[in-house]
Amino acid sequence: MTPDSLRWVKSSYSNNGGQCIEWAPEHAAAAGEVLVRDSKTPTGPHLTLSVGVWAELVDFAKSQG
Repeated sequence: MTPDSLRWVKSSYSNNGGQCIEWAPEHAAAAGEVLVRDSKTPTGPHLTLSVGVWAELVDFAKSQG
């Protein structure tokens, strides 16, 4: 599966003026890695994170409000 063919989901914090990320949950479940991209540049590059690093990033974002 290519990043272009995936279903991307916006962050639940996307009401912050357009500065948000998207991730591909089905890919994460199937591959055990989390793809993350900038929602403003959907055809641009993406990050590939381990599930553990993704969890740490989410925890950090929640702690920052």
